[in-house]
Amino acid sequence: MSNTNPPQTATGEPTPPAAPTPPPPRPEVPAHLRGRKRGASRWGGCLPWAAIVGVLLLAFLIWKFPSFKAQAELGSAYAARVGCSCRYVQGRSLESCQSDFEPGMELVSLSEDPATKTVTGSVPLLASRSARYAGASGCLLDPVR
Repeated sequence: MSNTNPPQTATGEPTPPAAPTPPPPRPEVPAHLRGRKRGASRWGGCLPWAAIVGVLLLAFLIWKFPSFKAQAELGSAYAARVGCSCRYVQGRSLESCQSDFEPGMELVSLSEDPATKTVTGSVPLLASRSARYAGASGCLLDPVR
């Protein structure tokens, strides 16, 4: 026979509950670490994913760079030719000539050299082409250097 209940004291008085033990004192946390969870980085585990995405983006840009460069050269040559014709054949201002560009050519900028009647179209860091006013022949692109 087994008794599952503990035996009562002979006096019938309830036993006082044991006094709780105080928790151990917390260690002092340096000021620069307060407010952060231990072991958690501020990126929350996103750094490996960001690195993978960055590497994939870099690989894509390297793979597509020849295409980007060719499009930039084509766009700068087109802009130089249209800008030169607009400026020296039609006699308009260079600022109004930029409204003649096709959509998607927002990165192409124009500059002119009035002394040589040359307009240069350029895409920053990728390409630059110039067109020169040649009188009755209109505007001609300068050869690629």
